[in-house]
Amino acid sequence: MPRTPSANADAMSLNVHLKRLHLQSPQPAAVAAFYARAYGMALRTDGGVWECCAAGSELHVSGGQAQQLHYALFGCADPADWQALLHRTRQLERADLSAFAGLQPQAIGLRDPEGNCLVFEPPAAAASAEPNAYRLPDAMTQHFALRTQKIEAMHSFYSETLGFDLSDTVYDDAGALRACFVRGNPMHHTLALFGAPVAGFDHQSFETPDWDALKQWADHMGRLRIEIVWGVGRHGPGNDVFFMVRDPDGNLAEISSEIEICAPDRPAGRWKHEERTLNLWGKAILRS
Repeated sequence: MPRTPSANADAMSLNVHLKRLHLQSPQPAAVAAFYARAYGMALRTDGGVWECCAAGSELHVSGGQAQQLHYALFGCADPADWQALLHRTRQLERADLSAFAGLQPQAIGLRDPEGNCLVFEPPAAAASAEPNAYRLPDAMTQHFALRTQKIEAMHSFYSETLGFDLSDTVYDDAGALRACFVRGNPMHHTLALFGAPVAGFDHQSFETPDWDALKQWADHMGRLRIEIVWGVGRHGPGNDVFFMVRDPDGNLAEISSEIEICAPDRPAGRWKHEERTLNLWGKAILRS
């Protein structure tokens, strides 16, 4: 049976993994078809939602404004983590999930300071899924990023209110926070936040096993004539090698490998706001 949360449950770190992203789009069929083609994901439609799925990765798309997150779905690793999350968020207002299909009945929804919906579910048996259609190495849902006009409030909400561990921050020469990377498990970041003039969805990342696998995915994009718009490069925070493509709405989609695995007591790092922070090898996409 799940143990009762301890008196210091509010100070505990999360232990969650990203299961699914649901994006909004004015052209959901085209966006879903892009991911099915680029990442070899099975595609089906259900009640106005386009569902893309492969082993270890899942993406839903439905009608709405471009470059906006409908919700992000996280799974807890074990019952104790679920109970600790319920205890920690007990005073936060719950988002209405009645229109969200395919969730566990116990799922809870929360909204961050810019209104992005975060859904958390208790542990569940892993669902089976076919490997990607191209029989390439796995590319598993790893992290996502948001652009925000409220970087300080978002940083506080995710790292203090929810309990994501802070891995790295990025400050400019004036001492203003420009980006931060938080994790819900040992991988360096589950979520990245970038200060930007316009708030919205920035990118999602799929983790592939190693450098050779990343090259195979790059060759695959080349065969499909899908342009790599950033990379191959190596991020500073996270130290992962990566490349990015764009979907029809302009969202970035990343293949990443070799991301840093963090010890529980790893201190948060501090980086300078410059191109080299986002790409140790060269050019970078700066959000502001």
